[in-house]
Amino acid sequence: MNALAIKKGSSGKSAYNLRNPLGDHQETHTLTVLVDNEAGVLARVIGLFSGRGYNIDSLTVAEVDHLGHRSRITVVTTGTPAVIEQIKAQLERMVPVYAVNDLTVEGQSVERELALVKVTGAGEKRVEAMRTSEVFRARVVDSTLESFVFEITGTPEKIDAFVDLMRPLGLEEIARTGVAAIARGA
Repeated sequence: MNALAIKKGSSGKSAYNLRNPLGDHQETHTLTVLVDNEAGVLARVIGLFSGRGYNIDSLTVAEVDHLGHRSRITVVTTGTPAVIEQIKAQLERMVPVYAVNDLTVEGQSVERELALVKVTGAGEKRVEAMRTSEVFRARVVDSTLESFVFEITGTPEKIDAFVDLMRPLGLEEIARTGVAAIARGA
């Protein structure tokens, strides 16, 4: 992400919104892009976003068809309805792209993210961190006398809520995978 995208911060406002004089509302969309699994494809897809000033909120990539050499890129992005349509149209025109799906408008989908959350502390804070992890069904995947590393999966909102509760209990570090999403049903 470029400096302006990072500058977005907690206010939820981006400098890119200045190009939206009509004040159209911003929407968050989850897009999946099926591409050839070859060198440079991800850079080209991401270059489309950065070159036009589109922000990426979340990005995951993995090979989904080993024999066909295809990968699936899941991108969560925010923009006006016109910008979202423009992103989809530009992605569809790229040569290594086989399919672009907007899971946000195509019906119900399942979205999950994985996070590793390190919490340090002693005494009552340590006990409270364990209690909270049970409520969120987070697993302890590493433990020392000074810290825990929790593994939690769920929606981005669930992970955000867990992280917010861990802050006063000694939140030390977070690693997140980004959203993986798939359409429900046939």
